[in-house]
Amino acid sequence: MSTDAAWWDLPSGMPTWLQALFWLAFAAMVLTCAQTVAIAVAAVLGRRAQRRPAQPRPAAVSAESDFLWVFLVPALNEEVTIADSVARLQRIRATHKVMLVIDDGSDDGTAAVLAGIDDPALRVLTRHLPEARRGKAAALNAGYAHVRDRLLSDPAYAGFDPTRTVVAVVDADGRLDEDGPAVLAAHFADPAVGGVQVLVRIYNRTCALTRVQDLEFGVFGHLMQAGRARWGSANMGGNGQFNRLAALESVRAADGPWRDRLTEDQDLGVRLVQRGWRGVQENRVSVHQQGLTSLRRLYRQRTRWAQGAWQALALMPRVGAMPHPRRARLDAVVYLASPVLQLVVAVELLLAAAYDVASGTDPFTSHAAPLLVLLLPAAVAFVPALVIAGVSRAGSTGRLPVSLGSGLLYPLYTWLLLPTLLLALARQLSGATSWAKTAREPLGATQA
Repeated sequence: MSTDAAWWDLPSGMPTWLQALFWLAFAAMVLTCAQTVAIAVAAVLGRRAQRRPAQPRPAAVSAESDFLWVFLVPALNEEVTIADSVARLQRIRATHKVMLVIDDGSDDGTAAVLAGIDDPALRVLTRHLPEARRGKAAALNAGYAHVRDRLLSDPAYAGFDPTRTVVAVVDADGRLDEDGPAVLAAHFADPAVGGVQVLVRIYNRTCALTRVQDLEFGVFGHLMQAGRARWGSANMGGNGQFNRLAALESVRAADGPWRDRLTEDQDLGVRLVQRGWRGVQENRVSVHQQGLTSLRRLYRQRTRWAQGAWQALALMPRVGAMPHPRRARLDAVVYLASPVLQLVVAVELLLAAAYDVASGTDPFTSHAAPLLVLLLPAAVAFVPALVIAGVSRAGSTGRLPVSLGSGLLYPLYTWLLLPTLLLALARQLSGATSWAKTAREPLGATQA
């Protein structure tokens, strides 16, 4: 590289294919940056709209008492947390409420714990092998079939049809805000709304790893989901998703609305939006869940999530048919293509570093300088996310230093998770789809 070359120039000796990969990665980062900025603007506009005087809601359906709220709790060996989860659901303020726990072939004390709970609103759907333990999607589909075929046939609930039945998914470690239905009913008053996702929080924020997971969910809810909600294309999560039964029926296949995917929640949310339903994010309602304090368990969980993202690429062809604004369709393309975009950037960084080492080139005068240009859009796009999440957390907890401290850890956290993308791709290419369930941690005094 000549001494008079500009600092952003690529070295002349670099292979052409590596130069092409660099610019491809640069384009991926710019595209991701543009997407984040567009979502951030939409999120801010949506927040301003919420502050305006509320518009009159439809008189026919406007209160939580107009709906039947069914809480599906998939449970496989959840003796540690299931009693706490049910106790908190019992405190949910809803006029018409059913708690349906799906015991998916547990061989611990889960069944005994549930048998000791005396509540007419609690139903236990027990599944046995070989039908049981076929994944969360299969368990949720069994719960869906019970709601559709048996629950709505019960004279006590005969007055509710699929348009006024809301099916919520709460994990066995979930702690949902007690006034959730009162807030969510306003969204379901709109017949076009198919699903509402609430904000996910981590309740055992006792170490750096769980604090940064909490920030991760905050960024996703307050920025990415809030922006998409402005366009009606917010996605559903695995915990704290509320779906209209009629919407679930519209995407039902032979086994049910949930598909056998490693991220069945993402798959369902995308298909609901592609079907024409509006997806909403409601950050005034939270569901708290356990964070993972073990890096090994976190890697296993996030590799599963990443592989689910690879599986979701199959949904790409239907994006063009979405009856949503063009900006929502463009965002959907980038969202579904995110594992490919991330892979391009990751491979470019690794190969660039390997090239510098193998060629004996000084990285600060060769390829690392252009990498600063590559990383700059990512930093610019990420700062607003940190600010929004930090301010939102500080507004609810008053602990701004904690929020900012977690924010400083977040870039390291994202780099720490980079290997999961490659592990997930390897599993996807090899056809591996089996997963061992992550065990819950005992509820301690700081988690209660």
